[in-house]
Amino acid sequence: MHISLYLHYPFCVQKCLYCDFNSRAERRFSPAEYAELLVRELEAVSRTLSRPVQVPTMYFGGGTPSLMEPSDLARVIETADRLFRLEPDAEITLEANPGTLSVDRARGFRSAGANRISIGIQAFENRLLARLGRIHSVREALDAVDAARCGGFDNLGIDLIHSLPEQSLAQWETALRTAAVLAPEHISAYALTVEEGTPFAALERRGELPLPEEDEGAQMFEATARLLTGAGYEHYEISNFARPGRQSRHNSVYWRRASYLGFGAGAHSFLNTDGLGERWSNAPSPEQYRDALSQGILPTRDRIPLTLEDALAESFFLGLRLLAGVDVGELAGRFGAGPLAPYLDRAQGLIERGLLERDGDRLRLAPKAVILANTVFAEFL
Repeated sequence: MHISLYLHYPFCVQKCLYCDFNSRAERRFSPAEYAELLVRELEAVSRTLSRPVQVPTMYFGGGTPSLMEPSDLARVIETADRLFRLEPDAEITLEANPGTLSVDRARGFRSAGANRISIGIQAFENRLLARLGRIHSVREALDAVDAARCGGFDNLGIDLIHSLPEQSLAQWETALRTAAVLAPEHISAYALTVEEGTPFAALERRGELPLPEEDEGAQMFEATARLLTGAGYEHYEISNFARPGRQSRHNSVYWRRASYLGFGAGAHSFLNTDGLGERWSNAPSPEQYRDALSQGILPTRDRIPLTLEDALAESFFLGLRLLAGVDVGELAGRFGAGPLAPYLDRAQGLIERGLLERDGDRLRLAPKAVILANTVFAEFL
């Protein structure tokens, strides 16, 4: 049985103004104490599985997991390998933020077992970084990329955000060109989403968040695909670009509805052993997470077995994020032609509107519809 692992480190130096992830600036546990909790949870979960597990991908997200000590990262990876068995070519990703990554720390993380690093740069202008509430400067972002390379990482990704307050199309194009010059293996380029409950949402309500107009945001999206594909990157998912063979294998687990187990405060899990799957999450508070494990209880919440309708809807709106699309023949074999039929009817309507295209059994977003993906996905919910 193949199951990927996600490990959540919920602490960061400073909470960004746009961030709605399960993260907090205060650290009430040392990295070693939190790593011990992850080890304890790995051990507890391993005892609940009835079949041997092989792990194709492992991902440390956050928060800022690069605040962990390399020795603690090594202990967690070694525990996962002992209990679940990492595949020989397993992809092990560490998220890192500039300002937390030196050459020595990068070398330590690489020696600990991480073989892929994803650096949250977000912008290449100091004024935009300050507007986002990021703690780093452009110089520190460039230094982090150098540190990762010098530390031995030959699989490096960077994250960028466009449609930022007071950002122009020309400025975004400059950021993309800067990213391409750095030559990472992977670039994620997301449009800013203002999430409820964040400081950005409060600013927007007060009219104090001057975001680009919708048309300019669309132009930024189109520039992203044009400039990055022109620089040799494959546009393989709505917001993700990679050198050939360097797609994020772990994120593909999510889009393809493969199984993954989440560890750490607020981590989410999806186990798909019956074709439909079950989702659950951990207690979001690090204190609640710790207390449950201290009592010998798994910190899980909200276990939801998925229905056939849930599984079909997810197969479309997750699978269509990939520009390769979904194989409806494979879906028919998995779920049955009868249950699939209503979804194919909806797809046909989208084909007639020019939003989807079909080639044999392969159904994918039409090129002009990639920017309208949420409109397409809504048809399958």
